[in-house]
Amino acid sequence: MDHEVFSGSLKKIPIYAHKNYLAPPFPSNAIVVDEMLRLADVKSGKDVVYDPACGDGRIPIRAVQEPFCAARAVGIDIDKELCKIAREKVKTSDLQDKVRIKNRDIFKCDLSEADVVTLYLSEPSNERIRPKLERELKKTARVVSHSFRMESWNPSKTSDINASLGNDKKYAYPRRIYLYRMDEI
Repeated sequence: MDHEVFSGSLKKIPIYAHKNYLAPPFPSNAIVVDEMLRLADVKSGKDVVYDPACGDGRIPIRAVQEPFCAARAVGIDIDKELCKIAREKVKTSDLQDKVRIKNRDIFKCDLSEADVVTLYLSEPSNERIRPKLERELKKTARVVSHSFRMESWNPSKTSDINASLGNDKKYAYPRRIYLYRMDEI
Protein backbone atom coordinates (compact mmCIF):
# COMPACT_ATOMS: atom_id res chain seq x y z
CA MET A 1 0.00 0.00 0.00
CA ASP A 2 1.80 3.15 -1.14
CA HIS A 3 0.90 6.45 0.43
CA GLU A 4 3.15 9.45 0.13
CA VAL A 5 4.04 12.06 2.71
CA PHE A 6 6.18 15.18 2.80
CA SER A 7 9.56 14.22 4.20
CA GLY A 8 10.88 17.69 4.82
CA SER A 9 13.39 17.43 1.98
CA LEU A 10 10.83 17.97 -0.80
CA LYS A 11 10.92 14.27 -1.67
CA LYS A 12 7.98 11.95 -1.37
CA ILE A 13 8.56 8.69 0.45
CA PRO A 14 6.23 5.73 0.94
CA ILE A 15 4.63 4.70 4.22
CA TYR A 16 4.06 0.99 4.61
CA ALA A 17 1.30 -0.76 6.52
CA HIS A 18 3.48 -3.73 7.49
CA LYS A 19 3.17 -5.00 11.09
CA ASN A 20 6.92 -4.70 11.75
CA TYR A 21 7.16 -1.05 10.76
CA LEU A 22 7.41 0.92 13.98
CA ALA A 23 6.78 4.33 12.47
CA PRO A 24 6.25 6.14 9.21
CA PRO A 25 9.50 7.72 8.01
CA PHE A 26 9.01 11.25 9.30
CA PRO A 27 12.54 12.55 9.83
CA SER A 28 13.55 14.57 12.88
CA ASN A 29 15.00 17.94 11.99
CA ALA A 30 18.52 19.02 12.98
CA ILE A 31 17.41 21.02 16.02
CA VAL A 32 15.53 18.02 17.42
CA VAL A 33 18.38 15.59 16.67
CA ASP A 34 20.92 17.80 18.42
CA GLU A 35 18.66 18.22 21.45
CA MET A 36 18.02 14.47 21.66
CA LEU A 37 21.76 13.75 21.66
CA ARG A 38 22.47 16.60 24.10
CA LEU A 39 19.76 15.43 26.50
CA ALA A 40 21.09 11.85 26.30
CA ASP A 41 24.51 13.25 27.26
CA VAL A 42 26.37 11.32 24.55
CA LYS A 43 29.90 10.72 25.83
CA SER A 44 32.61 11.69 23.36
CA GLY A 45 34.68 8.70 22.24
CA LYS A 46 32.82 6.31 24.57
CA ASP A 47 29.15 5.88 23.83
CA VAL A 48 27.55 3.63 21.24
CA VAL A 49 24.31 5.13 19.92
CA TYR A 50 21.54 2.96 18.41
CA ASP A 51 18.69 4.35 16.34
CA PRO A 52 15.85 1.88 15.65
CA ALA A 53 13.76 2.92 12.64
CA CYS A 54 16.68 5.14 11.57
CA GLY A 55 15.16 6.20 8.26
CA ASP A 56 17.72 8.19 6.28
CA GLY A 57 20.39 7.80 8.98
CA ARG A 58 20.52 11.39 10.17
CA ILE A 59 20.67 10.53 13.90
CA PRO A 60 23.49 7.94 13.72
CA ILE A 61 25.48 10.26 11.43
CA ARG A 62 25.03 13.26 13.73
CA ALA A 63 25.85 11.20 16.84
CA VAL A 64 29.45 10.61 15.70
CA GLN A 65 30.03 14.21 14.59
CA GLU A 66 31.08 17.26 16.65
CA PRO A 67 30.12 18.11 19.35
CA PHE A 68 28.81 14.65 20.32
CA CYS A 69 31.53 12.39 18.90
CA ALA A 70 30.05 9.05 19.95
CA ALA A 71 32.50 6.18 19.54
CA ARG A 72 30.10 4.49 17.09
CA ALA A 73 26.51 4.60 15.96
CA VAL A 74 24.20 1.96 14.55
CA GLY A 75 21.05 2.70 12.57
CA ILE A 76 18.49 -0.05 12.08
CA ASP A 77 15.60 0.03 9.63
CA ILE A 78 13.40 -2.62 8.06
CA ASP A 79 13.00 -0.57 4.86
CA LYS A 80 15.65 -1.49 2.25
CA GLU A 81 15.31 1.77 0.34
CA LEU A 82 15.75 3.91 3.43
CA CYS A 83 18.81 1.86 4.41
CA LYS A 84 20.24 2.42 0.94
CA ILE A 85 19.74 6.18 1.36
CA ALA A 86 21.25 6.09 4.86
CA ARG A 87 24.29 4.11 3.71
CA GLU A 88 24.88 6.57 0.89
CA LYS A 89 24.75 9.47 3.37
CA VAL A 90 27.23 7.64 5.63
CA LYS A 91 29.55 7.13 2.67
CA THR A 92 29.19 10.73 1.48
CA SER A 93 30.04 11.89 5.01
CA ASP A 94 33.06 9.54 5.05
CA LEU A 95 31.87 7.93 8.29
CA GLN A 96 31.89 4.23 7.30
CA ASP A 97 34.33 3.48 10.14
CA LYS A 98 31.94 4.93 12.77
CA VAL A 99 28.39 4.44 11.48
CA ARG A 100 26.78 1.16 10.51
CA ILE A 101 23.32 0.86 8.96
CA LYS A 102 21.53 -2.48 9.36
CA ASN A 103 18.59 -3.48 7.18
CA ARG A 104 16.84 -5.58 9.78
CA ASP A 105 13.76 -5.99 11.91
CA ILE A 106 14.60 -4.27 15.21
CA PHE A 107 13.01 -7.14 17.13
CA LYS A 108 15.67 -9.48 15.70
CA CYS A 109 18.63 -7.23 16.62
CA ASP A 110 20.69 -7.30 19.78
CA LEU A 111 20.71 -3.89 21.49
CA SER A 112 22.88 -4.86 24.47
CA GLU A 113 25.93 -2.81 23.40
CA ALA A 114 23.91 0.44 23.18
CA ASP A 115 24.70 3.21 25.63
CA VAL A 116 22.08 5.48 24.05
CA VAL A 117 18.94 4.53 22.11
CA THR A 118 17.12 7.25 20.18
CA LEU A 119 13.44 6.87 19.32
CA TYR A 120 10.99 8.76 17.14
CA LEU A 121 8.13 6.29 17.27
CA SER A 122 4.47 6.50 18.22
CA GLU A 123 3.42 5.67 21.78
CA PRO A 124 2.06 2.24 20.70
CA SER A 125 5.39 1.48 18.98
CA ASN A 126 7.30 2.69 22.05
CA GLU A 127 5.26 0.24 24.11
CA ARG A 128 6.03 -2.56 21.63
CA ILE A 129 9.77 -1.97 21.90
CA ARG A 130 9.78 -1.27 25.68
CA PRO A 131 10.09 -4.93 26.82
CA LYS A 132 13.04 -5.42 24.45
CA LEU A 133 14.77 -2.34 25.85
CA GLU A 134 14.14 -3.52 29.43
CA ARG A 135 15.55 -6.97 28.64
CA GLU A 136 18.59 -6.00 26.61
CA LEU A 137 19.89 -2.60 27.67
CA LYS A 138 22.49 -2.26 30.40
CA LYS A 139 21.58 -0.31 33.54
CA THR A 140 23.73 2.65 32.49
CA ALA A 141 21.96 3.05 29.13
CA ARG A 142 19.81 6.04 28.26
CA VAL A 143 16.76 6.11 26.01
CA VAL A 144 15.69 9.39 24.45
CA SER A 145 12.35 9.74 22.68
CA HIS A 146 11.19 12.52 20.37
CA SER A 147 7.58 13.65 20.96
CA PHE A 148 6.20 10.37 22.27
CA ARG A 149 6.62 9.14 25.81
CA MET A 150 7.15 5.62 27.02
CA GLU A 151 3.76 5.16 28.68
CA SER A 152 4.82 2.96 31.60
CA TRP A 153 8.10 4.75 32.38
CA ASN A 154 8.67 8.03 34.15
CA PRO A 155 11.10 10.31 32.32
CA SER A 156 14.29 11.30 34.13
CA LYS A 157 14.21 14.61 32.30
CA THR A 158 12.33 16.37 29.51
CA SER A 159 13.22 19.18 27.14
CA ASP A 160 10.79 21.38 25.23
CA ILE A 161 11.92 23.04 22.01
CA ASN A 162 10.29 24.64 19.00
CA ALA A 163 11.10 22.88 15.76
CA SER A 164 9.55 22.58 12.33
CA LEU A 165 9.02 19.67 9.98
CA GLY A 166 11.40 20.37 7.16
CA ASN A 167 12.76 23.83 6.46
CA ASP A 168 9.51 25.77 6.72
CA LYS A 169 9.84 27.77 9.97
CA LYS A 170 6.24 28.92 9.59
CA TYR A 171 5.12 25.48 10.77
CA ALA A 172 7.37 25.27 13.84
CA TYR A 173 5.64 23.92 16.91
CA PRO A 174 6.68 22.76 20.38
CA ARG A 175 8.31 19.36 20.63
CA ARG A 176 8.97 17.50 23.86
CA ILE A 177 11.93 15.18 24.16
CA TYR A 178 11.92 12.55 26.90
CA LEU A 179 15.02 11.09 28.56
CA TYR A 180 14.82 7.77 30.36
CA ARG A 181 17.71 6.27 32.33
CA MET A 182 17.53 2.50 32.56
CA ASP A 183 18.81 2.55 36.15
CA GLU A 184 15.74 4.65 37.09
CA ILE A 185 13.16 2.47 35.34
